[in-house]
Amino acid sequence: MAGRGARDRWLFTCEHGGHAVPDEYQALFRGADQLLASHRGWDAGALEVFNAIAPDHGDAAFPVTTTRLLIDLNRSLHHPHVFSEITRALPPAARADLAARCWRRWREAVAGTIAGWLDSGHRVRHISVHSFTPVLNEQVRNADIGLLYDPGRRAERILCLRWQALLAERGWRVRRNYPYRGNADGHTTALRRRFGPGYAGIELELNQALFPARCGKVCADLGATLGILKA
Repeated sequence: MAGRGARDRWLFTCEHGGHAVPDEYQALFRGADQLLASHRGWDAGALEVFNAIAPDHGDAAFPVTTTRLLIDLNRSLHHPHVFSEITRALPPAARADLAARCWRRWREAVAGTIAGWLDSGHRVRHISVHSFTPVLNEQVRNADIGLLYDPGRRAERILCLRWQALLAERGWRVRRNYPYRGNADGHTTALRRRFGPGYAGIELELNQALFPARCGKVCADLGATLGILKA
């Protein structure tokens, strides 16, 4: 439990920031350039926003620039799509090695940081930066920004309500738990199960239609509103 002298420590992650393929897996992805560049390969624009806000507002930051088609760091290892159709066909030992070197190593680095802060009596506020395609399955997504959280966790609910209001004042269309549910399988969901109420995890989802034309504006407004939330 946070005691006297406790403060919020802010953590930023970007699970799908790039579509790079490590050298040892290049052969697997030969001819997959179009797939890698699509929304299935990465979250376009997410890393740009992460790089704009994390240095000023984060006490720790963990970006990822390898493609999610290698192994999806935002999904549990038991999720049927944690491996893509490209890596799912690897032998079990190769998949286990990939999980150990990429998924577990990165996840444990994040969790270790959180555990250290909580053990020191601080609270943790985690912003996981993502983006979403403007149209999926012929359905137009009608939001600029989504804030994903667990409605049953008071700290997350209050933070998202305040952030939504601050961003809406600046003209952004903001929806909560859209275009996905905040308590579905994901990195923040796993961290909620691992840590107690001192941890609050928010997925920041950005419409890829904002990039590149409105990237500067959204970065500026996200940074300004985070400053208010942290005050």
